[in-house]
Amino acid sequence: MTLLPALVLPLPDAEATARLGQTLAPMLQPGDVLLLEGPIGAGKTHFARALIQTRQDAAGVPREDVPSPSFTLVQTYVAGETDIWHADLFRLSLPHEADELGLTDAFDTAICLVEWPERLGPDAPASALHLRFAYAGEGRSATLAAQGTRWAPVLDALGQAFARGAG
Repeated sequence: MTLLPALVLPLPDAEATARLGQTLAPMLQPGDVLLLEGPIGAGKTHFARALIQTRQDAAGVPREDVPSPSFTLVQTYVAGETDIWHADLFRLSLPHEADELGLTDAFDTAICLVEWPERLGPDAPASALHLRFAYAGEGRSATLAAQGTRWAPVLDALGQAFARGAG
């Protein structure tokens, strides 16, 4: 697989982080896995909430509260015909525990947002989109990286959207 050039987006405030999720949401399809990396408080759950609620709005289903899945480990949402899995693997000790949650099966059929993806070990899908959230001064930044042709048009569209002021 070809490694695509990374896309670095400035996220000066929480609204910009939400706009990233809102902008990316309609570009996703079942089987897409987003690996959300970064320290506590960097915006992973805020991004996921915006993305999930945008998909629900587009599907015409009631918008749900989207809490951090820190204690439940996995929260699932329905957005029309698409299921969205939001996982927080911080409390997992071993990679096989994600399989016990059904998460690795969901990688094939749902849109999956995975916080603390390093806990997946070798089970992390090679075709996933990596989003690394980081502190950047008073705001944040997101670095998006992926392999393969699936993500090239997505990264291009996001870069163009943020260049036009979506961020």
